[in-house]
Amino acid sequence: MGPAARLAALLAVLAFRAGDPAEVAARGDTFSALTSVARALAPERRLLGLLRRYLRGEEARLRDLTRFYHKVLSLHEDSATPVSNPLLAFTLIKRLQSDWKNVVHSLEASENIRALKDGYERVEQDLPAFEDLEGAARALMRLQDVYMLNVKGLARGVFQRVTGSAVTDLYSPRRLFSLTGDDCFQVGKVAYDMGDYYHAIPWLEEAVSLFRGSYGEWKTEDEASLEDALDHLAFAYFQAGNVLCALNLSREFLLYSPDNKRVARNVLKYEKLLAESPNQAVAETVMQRPNVPHLQTRDTYEGLCQTLGSQPTHYRIPSLYCSYETSSSPYLLLQPVRKEVIHLEPYVVLYHDFVSDAEAQTIRGLAEPWLQRSVVASGEKQLPVEYRISKSAWLKDTVDPVLVTLDHRIAALTGLDVQPPYAEYLQVVNYGIGGHYEPHFDHATSPSSPLYRMNSGNRVATFMIYLSSVEAGGATAFIYGNFSVPVVKNAALFWWNLHRSGEGDGDTLHAACPVLWPTSGYTSMDRNSADPAARDLKTKVLAERSWRSPLAFQRSQKSKTRISGTIPGNFAAECCW
Repeated sequence: MGPAARLAALLAVLAFRAGDPAEVAARGDTFSALTSVARALAPERRLLGLLRRYLRGEEARLRDLTRFYHKVLSLHEDSATPVSNPLLAFTLIKRLQSDWKNVVHSLEASENIRALKDGYERVEQDLPAFEDLEGAARALMRLQDVYMLNVKGLARGVFQRVTGSAVTDLYSPRRLFSLTGDDCFQVGKVAYDMGDYYHAIPWLEEAVSLFRGSYGEWKTEDEASLEDALDHLAFAYFQAGNVLCALNLSREFLLYSPDNKRVARNVLKYEKLLAESPNQAVAETVMQRPNVPHLQTRDTYEGLCQTLGSQPTHYRIPSLYCSYETSSSPYLLLQPVRKEVIHLEPYVVLYHDFVSDAEAQTIRGLAEPWLQRSVVASGEKQLPVEYRISKSAWLKDTVDPVLVTLDHRIAALTGLDVQPPYAEYLQVVNYGIGGHYEPHFDHATSPSSPLYRMNSGNRVATFMIYLSSVEAGGATAFIYGNFSVPVVKNAALFWWNLHRSGEGDGDTLHAACPVLWPTSGYTSMDRNSADPAARDLKTKVLAERSWRSPLAFQRSQKSKTRISGTIPGNFAAECCW
């Protein structure tokens, strides 16, 4: 199912799920959908309120301690204060026997911190889990890879691509937000714990650099220190084969923590290795980026995300044109759709302003309470995977009249029956931090696919609607077609997944590029129609479509797609935001 660029994206394929919306929204990963990330602001606001009350209590306590301090100090500074004064003598003895004990053992400080801790424990269940921190860190590494971002630039809040001596600004935020040494350390440690030293080293290097610059400063919120960063970076370099760097960093570590016996043993080990193999001291280590998903098309995919591929301009190819489309449907005569033919093989069309801002907002609002982590088929199971990071919901058209209107518009434009069981429900998908969907087909490529076992038919076409825009990234890349389509708010992208013979079109391999910078997230909406009929009936339907070219099918409504109550396979409609 598919498609598109989207960090905060909603795939609107209409299916309703049972259960309490609040419980459904609570499940899944916070980092995988921008709406979930935005909801995390609420508990932090509650924590800010708790901290504000704690600070006020502590300020009052410290004011009182300051008062006591100055009261006693004034007595000691007045050399004329006679101890012979029985009143002063009494208060001196009272202070030393009682007042100082009350000050030192005051419960006010512990009561203040206890209130803060109790409040935190009440909010804790609404906070992101450690898995979210790992997912968010991997998302930064994904953006770093796909868009060739410079880690030093990211740490300064700048999104720059560095290739050799060339520096390209990919996006310039209105407000720069820099990372701390502890922030960079946490990203590097996630990679380090996975044994991914290719990513760990630049992030840990930046952490070391930032910690060095602020050494001696104490920050309550930091979990790591310069020593932690040096320790991890040294071992990462050793694992990567750079023994000399590991030795130098370990020696620096011992300057700050000379009693650490483990690191001292490491120094002896590194010195011995270099003595036995002097060439290691001058050898330059070249680290290979891990290809975790084992993508054969990774370079093409990432290249298309960074540029618009080889997408031709319209004036060079007359077959690529813009027009007002009615599909000979009375429904569209008074309000034709603005059509732009993007590509011929595969045949991909973009319909501009297919939904209004109000409709897009309604769809997002309907889907948001039901969002769950997106899954893919893995044998008999549906599992969340690293190569698809998003949350999705399914909506029936009975949920709201806007969805009924949308169905009518899609059917009038495409000639496809978008009602179940001939079509899937509308799926709405919201993409999170670095949200993406690596190269995939929307149609089934194996007879063992659940689509066949459910007798639902293969997916004939995909209709994807962008419910919001993005500032950078998020294109839909067609890998073998070698072109990509940037996100166009409220537009719909349409393509055929199957050839006229019913065989899958291999050129429709596509991917949702990671969203580098969303506006408020964006949504794409997918619509798929299904054929629940038996195999022989399905063949008849496919045969009917086989004499129709995709372009002719777009322009003609004379031949209906339904035969004996079926349509050619399955039709998918998707919304993202």
